[in-house]
Amino acid sequence: MKLLLDTHIWLWSEFEPERLSRRVTSGLTDPRNELWISPISTWEIVSLNRKQRVELGAPTQIWVHMSSERLSLREAPLTHEVVLAMESVKLPHRDPADTLLAATAKVYGLTLVTADRHILAGSGFSILANR
Repeated sequence: MKLLLDTHIWLWSEFEPERLSRRVTSGLTDPRNELWISPISTWEIVSLNRKQRVELGAPTQIWVHMSSERLSLREAPLTHEVVLAMESVKLPHRDPADTLLAATAKVYGLTLVTADRHILAGSGFSILANR
């Protein structure tokens, strides 16, 4: 399975793994699965770090690089196709970051791993709920 980590899932996997369900933990640790991240999540982490809402323990650039290596993360590029796919995914709110993550999952055939209730209520893309 190809799993796209929502930003909070990425952070929880590094700092608060106890917040991950058994099903999600199993998915993230199964060597047959591919783990993916979007540049949108990197942007969100940069923003959270600037606002001091997350403590990475290292400069953001170094942390992202180290985490990507440790978790064997692949990058799902933000492309025109992804942006255009925003029209074909449905979410109950208009958060552009969430919509871009959902569109990324759709375009690349990824399953979006999330606990976000707004994303869980969406449609037009594959989801693995952290429950």
